Amino acid sequence: MTELNLRRRALLHAAAAGAAGAFAPALHAQAAWPSKPIRFVVPFAPGGSSEIVARASAAEMAKLLGQSVYVDNKPGAAGNVAMQEVARADDQHTVILGHIGTLAVNPFIFDKLPYDPNKDFKPISLLAKVPSLYLVHPDLPVRNLKEFVALVKSKPGRLNYGSAGNGSAGHLAMEYLKMAADLFMVHVPYRGTGPQLTDLLAGRLDAASVGAPAVLQFVKTGKLRCIATGTPQRIPQLPDVSTVAEQGFPGFEMTQWYGLLAPSTLPGAATDKLAAAAIKAVKEPTALERLQADAAIAVGSTPAEFAKFIGVEQQRWKAVIARAKIKPD
Repeated sequence: MTELNLRRRALLHAAAAGAAGAFAPALHAQAAWPSKPIRFVVPFAPGGSSEIVARASAAEMAKLLGQSVYVDNKPGAAGNVAMQEVARADDQHTVILGHIGTLAVNPFIFDKLPYDPNKDFKPISLLAKVPSLYLVHPDLPVRNLKEFVALVKSKPGRLNYGSAGNGSAGHLAMEYLKMAADLFMVHVPYRGTGPQLTDLLAGRLDAASVGAPAVLQFVKTGKLRCIATGTPQRIPQLPDVSTVAEQGFPGFEMTQWYGLLAPSTLPGAATDKLAAAAIKAVKEPTALERLQADAAIAVGSTPAEFAKFIGVEQQRWKAVIARAKIKPD
């Protein structure tokens, strides 16, 4: 081999080694994700089921991922403020708690959203569902959903129900029941669950649908009567209360649900690692204990399952919102 060829070969080897050396840090950085603490945004004020689900799963994900996962509450505009911010996050270490409202309701009640729920985010895992309970004041002469439906139909437009506001989960839950059972009732919107419960407990409201954590204590003490649960199966906290589906409406389900989302720009390897951690996190004993104390049902779905679930929920609530002509406050 000539001296010229030997020099060329040496140069090629040096170039190849240099390229490999330059590429190695990038490969190492990708494999090392997460390389810093993960910010877990909750698009609601502190307190309530959303924060419990986020903190229970965040604590376990931190152990599995080897980096801290801290919850950051960022309320505003029915969750739209936080969703917009996270959709544009490019640090690859910001995720958000998705919710029935931000993913399946807001797209159909707002004329324009600052984010696209299907294009701007990657579904990671459906973390948990919180049962919606259908309640009446004890003075209302009904013991179950069948009797309630019969009473409403005998007095069309004369009974009322309350909610935490237009477009709230409780509003949607009652409108969904009205659509399924062909009922005519008057909606009384409040500014929050607290004021609504005050009037329901006082008998100024006939009925409402509220998430289980806020009202189980009142049901168990007889101050409110639960006539049905919106879950597919009965809940352990109220084993004697039938579901809506059991009482004549097969396939009916109304739960408030919470899932983990990442910006659509998160790389595939990081997405897979995050999903694996999320799926396992909500099934860990400590997380299960925290969720069950709040009457929440741990799920832990795959990204594909969560994406399919979101699509089904969007179609369901699009129909309910159109029929009820729901608009944001």
